[in-house]
Amino acid sequence: MCKKQSQKVSHLGSKSFEIRVFRREDLDRVMEINVTCLPENYSTYFYLDLFARFPKTFLVAVADNSVQGYIMCRIERTFSKLKSLHLAKLCHIVSIAVVHPYRRRGLATDLVFQALKNAAEEYEATECFLEVRVSNDPAINLYSKLGFRSTRRMSGYYMNGEDAWEMAKPLIEEGQTIPGVA
Repeated sequence: MCKKQSQKVSHLGSKSFEIRVFRREDLDRVMEINVTCLPENYSTYFYLDLFARFPKTFLVAVADNSVQGYIMCRIERTFSKLKSLHLAKLCHIVSIAVVHPYRRRGLATDLVFQALKNAAEEYEATECFLEVRVSNDPAINLYSKLGFRSTRRMSGYYMNGEDAWEMAKPLIEEGQTIPGVA
């Protein structure tokens, strides 16, 4: 299997963007995007630890010669979010953000798509889940369009006391195998 760093090139009108694996030199920009776009912020160690353990699911979207969005995930072996009392390997989307001028142009969709593809192929994840603020309608709509469904409401999940929806989706259907894995 080819292990290219650059995953996909898409188009923003006359401009294009690239989805690729995070690099150490992207850290300051990713942290800047996180602080600008999201109320939950992380330490430098947190980003680098996720990258060290799960590099294929820590991706950035590059447009106009700069990182304009990112997604970072971790792989967890825990109970399925979709099947009762069933252990599974899950891709947990820890954080995703795209700067305002680049929203609604496909960057987030492509980031999620490529991260989930990599989670299944590289880490044998069979499901994906995330938490999203109940008030974040644009994100909830995006995740729903990508096949996620709400699995439970998490009371007081965020530091400000706001509830979260846990949303999940299967990465492979029953009876399927993960491409590239025997």
